[in-house]
Amino acid sequence: MGEYAKAINQHYGQDNLFDKILARCREAGLDPDALTRESLASFDEFHIRGLEATRELAKVAELRPGMKVLDVGCGVGGPARTIAAEYDCAVTGLDIVEEYVRTAGLLTQRVGLESGVQFKCGDATAMPFADGTFHCVLSQHAMMNIENKDALFREIRRVLRPSGRIALHEVCAGPASPPHLPVPWASDSSINFLLTPEELRSQLPPLGYGEVFWRDVSARSLQWFRVLLAATKGRSPDRPPPLGLDVLMGESMVQKAANVLQNLEERRIRVIQGVWEVPA
Repeated sequence: MGEYAKAINQHYGQDNLFDKILARCREAGLDPDALTRESLASFDEFHIRGLEATRELAKVAELRPGMKVLDVGCGVGGPARTIAAEYDCAVTGLDIVEEYVRTAGLLTQRVGLESGVQFKCGDATAMPFADGTFHCVLSQHAMMNIENKDALFREIRRVLRPSGRIALHEVCAGPASPPHLPVPWASDSSINFLLTPEELRSQLPPLGYGEVFWRDVSARSLQWFRVLLAATKGRSPDRPPPLGLDVLMGESMVQKAANVLQNLEERRIRVIQGVWEVPA
C-alpha cells in the first residue's frame, strides 16, 4: 500500500467496523439479522443530504434499469445499494479504504442485495476495470481526497461506454477558502484537495466531456447541516443513541460537522451537482 492509500485508510478506516455497526444497531433497538436499506440510510449514505442527494443525482444522471453503474468512493455502500434497489442497475462500488469495502460487502449481504452490487478496493486514478465497462460513473464526496483530478477524469472516461455519463455531487473550494479543519474528509491539509467550482467545471470539456447539467446546492447543504447539528444538540441522554454519521466518524463527528457548517456559512466551501456525457 502506497503512502497516499495509507493516509486515506488511516483517516477513514477503523478496525472491525462491521462488528461496531452491528453493535450500534443493537443499541438502537434494531435486530442485526433483520436489517434493511432504510434502517442503514442514516449513516451509510456518507455525504451531505444523504439518501435525498443520492436519489437526486440518480435522477439527473437519468439512470435506467439494466445500466452498469460505478460508484467511485463508495464508502460502506449505501448509494450503491440504493441505486441497485431503486433503479434496477448493476452497481460496482470502488473505494481505496479497505475496511469500507469489506464492510460494504457484508452489509449488502445482510440486506439481500449481493446479486446486484459488488465492491472492489482500488485507486480511482488507476481503476481495475476494462475499457468501456460502465454506462454511468457516480461520485459523491470522493474528489476532495484525490489530488490528480486529470488522472481521475481520464480513468472515468476510459471505463465509460460511448454516450456514457459522469454524475458528480462534490464539495468544492469556496471564494473564502481554505476551509476550517478538521472536516469529515480531512483532519489536516495533507489530504484536502478541493477545486473551485469553476476549476472543476473547466477540467472536463478538454477531455471530451459535454456538460448536461450543473447546479450549486450549497444552500440546501447548509440547511441540512443546521438541522443535523440541532438534532444532535437536542438529543436526550436517556434515549438509545440513534444511528447517525458518528457510526463512521466517531466522537469527532460533531466538531467536523460544525466546521462544515461554518465553512458553508463563510463560503469557504461550496457544494455542486453536475452531469457530463462522453461522445457516442
